[in-house]
Amino acid sequence: MPCSLFDLTGKTALITGGSKGLGKAMARGFAECGADIFISSRSESELKAAAEEIAHGLNVKVEWMVADMCDRDQVKALANESVKRMGKVDILINNAGSNQPQAIDEITDEAWDRIVELDLTSCMALTRYLVPAMKERRWGRVIHISSVLGVGSKEKRNVYSACKAGLIGLAKASAIDLGTFGVTVNCLCPGPFLTDLPGTLLSPAEKQAFANRTALQRWGEPRELAGPAIMLASDAGSYITGEALIVDGGAFARAL
Repeated sequence: MPCSLFDLTGKTALITGGSKGLGKAMARGFAECGADIFISSRSESELKAAAEEIAHGLNVKVEWMVADMCDRDQVKALANESVKRMGKVDILINNAGSNQPQAIDEITDEAWDRIVELDLTSCMALTRYLVPAMKERRWGRVIHISSVLGVGSKEKRNVYSACKAGLIGLAKASAIDLGTFGVTVNCLCPGPFLTDLPGTLLSPAEKQAFANRTALQRWGEPRELAGPAIMLASDAGSYITGEALIVDGGAFARAL
């Protein structure tokens, strides 16, 4: 049956930044396909509420852990605790991230170091800790959540674009390292999804401009990223690796 290609029964997915927005939507999508779920973020209250929402009406295990991805020790602890509680991690979604818009001549060392640590280095570190077991099982999926701003950019997105472009390069290199072990590594590059981050950074006029640029003339709903993520995480995407899949409602279809 074609739907069996998307069946994640027996798999465990770890989603960072999984308490809200795109992370929570992907976690729920994986759970609906049968996966057990482990989510992390910095907010205990948000994680508790998200875990209940993700598990609602489903016969899957959902666990959570508070972790600050800017702290290397906490990243390592997250890797160890997820394996301890779940038994294994088959699917890793490096979703946690943030942005601090600054023009190139405005960038502070603090902002650069914090955003690079969160948006790029933590993804490398968590992947590094978890892929050895994937290699042993000869099956695994790593998905970095990059951005259309890792392919193009806009004003004052220097640090963010550098990190998101770095994730694409990291995925391509890791895909080569891990391909013979049955582990795929890809990026999803979301366009205008109206989550908390753009919601707080953009003015109403900027939000409308983003919507107007898309072919669909609207922002994406977080759940609309779950489908592409499920495809890459399941057997449906078993021959896709080292790629950056743009999910932007057709914004990049416009030349001008």
